[in-house]
Amino acid sequence: MFFVQLIPGAISEMVASVTETGCLTLADRYGLMAAVLDDSLDEEYRHSINRLLRSVIKGRVKIVNELSAIY
Repeated sequence: MFFVQLIPGAISEMVASVTETGCLTLADRYGLMAAVLDDSLDEEYRHSINRLLRSVIKGRVKIVNELSAIY
């Protein structure tokens, strides 16, 4: 069994980065996976993740295979 632990402040940083770049990177997706697997995640962070995923579904955020959106 794997132990996945989310880095403190990672969700806020991820949302800010995705908002700025309009891209959800591979690293962001791994961060989302860690967040979803974290049972102790605050409700505020869960809402942020849901907003981010809705943006992907609506096409406002593009999924890219790069590790980072910083070029």
